[in-house]
Amino acid sequence: DVQLQASGGGLVQAGGSVRLSCAASGGTFDDYAIGWFRQAPGKEREDIACISSSDGSTFINYSVKDRFTISYDNAENTVYLQMWRLKPEDTGVYYCAARKGRPQAVVMAGCAGRIMDTWGKGTQVTVSS
Repeated sequence: DVQLQASGGGLVQAGGSVRLSCAASGGTFDDYAIGWFRQAPGKEREDIACISSSDGSTFINYSVKDRFTISYDNAENTVYLQMWRLKPEDTGVYYCAARKGRPQAVVMAGCAGRIMDTWGKGTQVTVSS
């Protein structure tokens, strides 16, 4: 299985934007569903977005649907989470995770964190008001 490295977090003012990257090493994202998940202080982990490497289909949590997008760069073997119009409640540690096999079905099911096989270390995003 691939190893995942998330990066791109930092401190940003409310209304700003950030792009997170999830890079694969030790393999490619071929036949994978790759997702982003958020752990906010004192809250349960939240499924944010995911994408199928096979056909590019995506799932975006309704709570961020108008502000976040997810994309996959096959050449770079990297998945991106672009976040716009950030709010303080977007603060948290963002993790990327992946599951190999049937990526389209995984995306259609919403890429729940509990079914993902491989997790990377998170990257902190802090949105100041």
